[in-house]
Amino acid sequence: MNKLYFVFLLAVVFSSCSPYQKALKSEDIALKYAAAEEKYNKEKYQKAIRLFEQIAPSYRGKPQAEKMFYMYAQSLYKTEQFYTAGYQFESFASGYPKSEKVEEAAYLGAYCYSKLSPRYSLDQIDTDKAIEKMQAFIDAYPESQYITEANVVVKALREKLEFKAFEIAKQYHTIAEAIRDFRAPIVALDNFIADYPGTPYREDALYYKIEASYKYAINSVDYKVKSRLNETLENYDKLFKQYPETKYKEEADKIKEDVNKLLEQYSK
Repeated sequence: MNKLYFVFLLAVVFSSCSPYQKALKSEDIALKYAAAEEKYNKEKYQKAIRLFEQIAPSYRGKPQAEKMFYMYAQSLYKTEQFYTAGYQFESFASGYPKSEKVEEAAYLGAYCYSKLSPRYSLDQIDTDKAIEKMQAFIDAYPESQYITEANVVVKALREKLEFKAFEIAKQYHTIAEAIRDFRAPIVALDNFIADYPGTPYREDALYYKIEASYKYAINSVDYKVKSRLNETLENYDKLFKQYPETKYKEEADKIKEDVNKLLEQYSK
């Protein structure tokens, strides 16, 4: 037991005296830089970050600063500290506009913000910001080697916003009975279709609008029922004009049948 304890104690002593530990405790900026670069090259990014954070203020404006801040930003990126990495890449791109790494830094800065985008059900402020950042990169570097990846990122982010908007519109439709407001889902679906004309959810939105307009009609005051039933038929025609083989054919046809029966009664 004593022998094991002695071995453990030796390990602790030698660990505390390692070159890395010495660099952390040293006041020698050059020593810290060398140790940080060594850890960076060995992909020991977390250890490199600790040293970069210590020397960053002292290196601003110095010849080695460009390389140091690039390695610092990359270390943060490799350890998925995307908020800080994005800030550091942006600072690098603005601080070293003539650097051979500026295009890469500008792209990675924007890409880091895209990694902060939350799942669609949460607030999408960070998604909007990521799109803005990536679009700014695309506009600044239209011939960039990263342009394909940048466009893919923007497309994915916009699709997330689109899906969220669709889910919100669909939610109005789902809870219409509970809130006794059958006009709200129609407005929400109209806004969604107008805002996202090329959406893959267009067929769904058009069908939900048929359902919503039908419920709106049959829950209206008597003198408005007929005109709103006719609006339901107009929505039916819009769906089948754009999607002749719609997956909602059976459901839509049933609503049309019910609407026509009601209109017959009103015509009598």
